[in-house]
Amino acid sequence: MATDESYLDRIGNSRRRRFGKHLLLCLAGGVMLYPLAWLVASSLKPNDLIFKDLSLWPAEWDISNYIAGWTALAYPFDLYLVNSMVIAALTILGNLLSCSLAAYAFARLNFRGRKLFFALTLGTMMLPGHVLLVPQYILFNKMGWLDTFFPLIVPNFLATSAFYIFLMVQFIRSLPRELDEAARIDGAGTFRIFWSVILPLCKPAFATTAIFTFISSWNEFFSPLLYLTEQELYTVPLALRQFIDSEGQSQWGQMFAMSFVSLAPVIGFFIAGQKYLVKGIATTGLK
Repeated sequence: MATDESYLDRIGNSRRRRFGKHLLLCLAGGVMLYPLAWLVASSLKPNDLIFKDLSLWPAEWDISNYIAGWTALAYPFDLYLVNSMVIAALTILGNLLSCSLAAYAFARLNFRGRKLFFALTLGTMMLPGHVLLVPQYILFNKMGWLDTFFPLIVPNFLATSAFYIFLMVQFIRSLPRELDEAARIDGAGTFRIFWSVILPLCKPAFATTAIFTFISSWNEFFSPLLYLTEQELYTVPLALRQFIDSEGQSQWGQMFAMSFVSLAPVIGFFIAGQKYLVKGIATTGLK
């Protein structure tokens, strides 16, 4: 009888601990989601009530911010969405192609200086990006690439991101080398092994790279500000900045409305690839 009571007490304590953990996680999630909820609520309030009425349920609903904000700038907001989408899509393509090739070379091929080059590649992660701004700007200016998307896209086709290379190297190293040997016995060459064996197994790493690349490219502000001056080439972050004039006055409601619109692609892209995200970060191998 005492044993049964002790067992029931352990079950009760375990349930209480699980309940406490879930409650804590829910509270932490609510804290993190509060800014987003406030953004949505503020986008539905009149401009003069946004900072007077701080509640998450607007006392007065106003959807005109979405209508006015879409056409408030020099060009319709869909143009800036398309610009950001084109840059993000090509950036993802460039990172996937170039970083996967570089990662395959570091993870599978044997060549002189491989460890040194890999160490130097990882060392670039400690180099502040702003150090390269002046030489990159001079280079792109001499190439006539200013006021084009090329400075924002082309470097990604040259495997310039050490983080994604490292991520893919770790994932490829977790794959059995017996797969390469079996393909080589069947007559496959180095590139055929990469294309037909390694790439199909790298979906989790690719999904992780695509999600992180999309978010960073979509939210990038400084580089487009540096290389783009024509408003028809502006990306979403630059367009949102246009809602604040030189005197600091702002159409807050319109800016919040368009900010929420700009979040929709990021949320959708994350939801579509989230099932691969943990696998890619953990760099697991075969099932």
